[in-house]
Amino acid sequence: MRRYLTLGLGLLMVLAPNRIVEPAERLAFENPEDGRLRPWTLPIGRLEGLLVVWVVVRRPDGITALERPLAGLGIALALAPRTSLRLGLRTAYANPTALEVKPWVVPATRLLGAWYLAVGLFAGRGAAPDDGRE
Repeated sequence: MRRYLTLGLGLLMVLAPNRIVEPAERLAFENPEDGRLRPWTLPIGRLEGLLVVWVVVRRPDGITALERPLAGLGIALALAPRTSLRLGLRTAYANPTALEVKPWVVPATRLLGAWYLAVGLFAGRGAAPDDGRE
């Protein structure tokens, strides 16, 4: 199930990154119409999605290969949400200082980081071992 969800999200990132970016902008910013994405933002999003799809399809343990990077991202987001947000905005937008972030975004960034860390560290570890008997 996790494999299919990850594959679906990766394909969405490849095929329609605007379907992720535009709703996220409306949710996160007081003034989403003022944001100007840098020319590389959507192509890098597509590349990220392609990498996720490639890892999941190519490797039998594709999901587990993504757990450590996800946990590392989670640490950064959970421990330094303002810095992470500022860095992300400066990377993705040509005018990051013009964007007004809604008040709930920083706590949500910390919570998302904690979730990523938990998923990266503990995903799949609760499954019963396969002893080969039926």
